[in-house]
Formats: sequence, structure tokens, C-alpha cells
Amino acid sequence: MLPSLDGLLFAPVARPAQGEVDPGTRFAYRERDGLVWAGYRGGEIVHGHLVGTRTGNTVEFRYVQLNRAGETNSGHCVSELSRLADGRLRLDERWEWESRAGSGTSAVEEVLPGR
Repeated sequence: MLPSLDGLLFAPVARPAQGEVDPGTRFAYRERDGLVWAGYRGGEIVHGHLVGTRTGNTVEFRYVQLNRAGETNSGHCVSELSRLADGRLRLDERWEWESRAGSGTSAVEEVLPGR
């Protein structure tokens, strides 16, 4: 199993076609005893939260967010954790909106301090 997400910062690689997060969004992860949560903001997102669980290298969570247009949206995501060649962590995500139509895939990668 790969290391804990606790205290790590992640950023999206790109903006997915039906998504709202983009490379300007930052996710601040916490993890304890199989529980995972994060706050996120930046880009089109004013305020977002996710909460879920981790089993091995799989993270499953629900998210809710407020965008710059003043709209709230929510959904479900299953992510697979892996390690990049440079040692950083990556989450490959399969997500689906629950508050509206749409689904997709995306990825977030660890942002090293000072970047």
C-alpha cells in the first residue's frame, strides 16, 4: 500500500470536459484510520469538500462544491492511487455527478511544497 494522503496537496492535471476543477484548484487531503477528507478551492471552485474511505490504494468519496457562478453541485468518485516516476503520488479518478447529468475521468497529482 502506498503512503498516507494526510497533509498532502494535490492539483488536477487538466480540466475534464464535464468537470469544474482545473489545474488552478488545490486539494488539501487528510487521512486517518481509513477515513479520507479534503477541502479544495481555486480556479472555478470557490469552496469544496470531499469525504470518503480508503481501502488499499483505492479511495472512494463523495464531493460537494460551490462554483464561481454560485451553483452547488455534488457527486461520487472512485480513485486509484499510484506513484509517479518522480516519486509524487497520483489519483486516477472515475467520477459521476449526482446533482446533475454527467460523468468522466480525471487525475490529480501531488504538488510539492513551494510549487
